[in-house]
Amino acid sequence: MLNFPIQILPADLAAETAALNAKLAKGVDVLNKLTDDDIDIGSTPKDVVFEQDGIEVYHYHPLVEKSKIMKTPLLIVPPLINGYQVADLQPDRSLVRNLLNEGIDVYLNNWGYPRQVDKYRTVDDYINGYLDDTVDFIRHHHGVDKIALLGICQGGTISTTYSTLHSDKISHLTLTVTPIDFEAYKAKHKPHEGLMFTMGADADVEKMVAVHGNVPVDVLNVSFLMASPFILNFGKYADVIDILDDREALINFLRMEKWLFGGPDAAGQTFKEFIRDFLKGNKLVKGTLEVGGHKVDLKNLVMPVLNVYAEKDHIVPPACTVALGKHVGSQDYSEFAIATGHIGIYTGGLAQKVLAPKVGSWLRERGA
Repeated sequence: MLNFPIQILPADLAAETAALNAKLAKGVDVLNKLTDDDIDIGSTPKDVVFEQDGIEVYHYHPLVEKSKIMKTPLLIVPPLINGYQVADLQPDRSLVRNLLNEGIDVYLNNWGYPRQVDKYRTVDDYINGYLDDTVDFIRHHHGVDKIALLGICQGGTISTTYSTLHSDKISHLTLTVTPIDFEAYKAKHKPHEGLMFTMGADADVEKMVAVHGNVPVDVLNVSFLMASPFILNFGKYADVIDILDDREALINFLRMEKWLFGGPDAAGQTFKEFIRDFLKGNKLVKGTLEVGGHKVDLKNLVMPVLNVYAEKDHIVPPACTVALGKHVGSQDYSEFAIATGHIGIYTGGLAQKVLAPKVGSWLRERGA
């Protein structure tokens, strides 16, 4: 007689199979009744206050009394290659709402979806063109000389570069999971850490842009998903079985999927320049980067800087973010760690409690 380490009784197997079938049936019923409106993302009330070439600037409605709103407006700069909704995924997991509750006057730059004609846009166009025009609009709208910036991932790299070139317009700079030194992770390499940077450095970007014009979001997502292939490709979908009969949990999962797979393509020329100069060349920390004919010098970051990183970040390893501290010219530079991952810093439960309050107190202490 054979002895198996795990004893599976026929009655138990039948009961579990029946329970799973019931869960699947209910999940299919829930999915069939859902509409796109049910899976809403980026839903915090806002107005489009400025628009240029398909790029929109949002001004969010306040959530506190007017007397409690800070005098210095804050502009959130998302990455070019992901939808802005990561900052406003759902009402109970929204960096935007949390910042509003801190009394911060919030704007956000939605980079939109590049058209084929936009494949010629350059890094200079985005930084010294669109972003500078947005900053000027907000400054004039509020009658202030300077505004605060908050950069999200690649948007933080853009914000950092912008702030070195236009330090006279930026009062405070907050960065979240921002790649600054694209090679710093190599010193203490861990499995999967920096894998997306490694793949990007090996990619034939010239051929990608020659074939596609603008680099499709599906191509970009491959790099993101392969940075942690089991968890992001298989694990999360296996876990969905556990929530199929929970309508709200299922909607929350689908919101994340909608954001991840509904992002914009990358403007071809900008993508080439970013890979060449930032990722491969690492010119930002080497002091050799030029944008629009102007040298980018991190010593020009003389405003207060708050650099926030995720301790469990395998997309942008912490070493790549905190490297900024060695290069800034500011006498008021600080770092803040959150025990979460790259996306969790915006959507995770812990981040909802600590990120916006930290930004709010940091700004208030510095006169914003």
